Amino acid sequence: MIVIMAGGRSSRMGKEKPVLEVGGVPMLLRVYRETEKVGETLVALSKNTPKTRELCLREGIPFVETPGNGYVEDVKWLLREFGPFISVSADLPFIKASDIAGILRTFDGKTSLTGVLPLKLVPKDLKPVVYRGYAIVGLNAVGTEGERFFELRNPLLALNINTPEELKLADRVARLVGR
Repeated sequence: MIVIMAGGRSSRMGKEKPVLEVGGVPMLLRVYRETEKVGETLVALSKNTPKTRELCLREGIPFVETPGNGYVEDVKWLLREFGPFISVSADLPFIKASDIAGILRTFDGKTSLTGVLPLKLVPKDLKPVVYRGYAIVGLNAVGTEGERFFELRNPLLALNINTPEELKLADRVARLVGR
């Protein structure tokens, strides 16, 4: 199962990120269209995201409501409720089905995989979270036994939308690449 994480408070953005548009399309729809190509997809909402809930209802997108007490707590809740799953952040507007399929093929259902990008692939204007020489991206496999990195190759995964400036950049990129 693939779960799109869309229940955060969006404190840095000040607005519900999943409903914000990149290239004229809400980010959640951009992500959902790619995930559903790969497999059964569910959106994880919370009390923090009423507009995202409305979007899911309007578009017929299946969802579940998590407790909304934070990302880690929601992931733990989802793992208890559904077992191992692929987690995709709703604020990755340039994720591709092939990115998701790659991590899904590698996932053994036990060992968690943290999606990372080699820093040499990260566009210079972006400032991703860096850990152990890799950019951490919002695509993961959530298991129950240990963890390892999973290298991805899509440089636009480094554009995770958290601020109004990143949203403007993503909109420009979407118009340039026609996505």
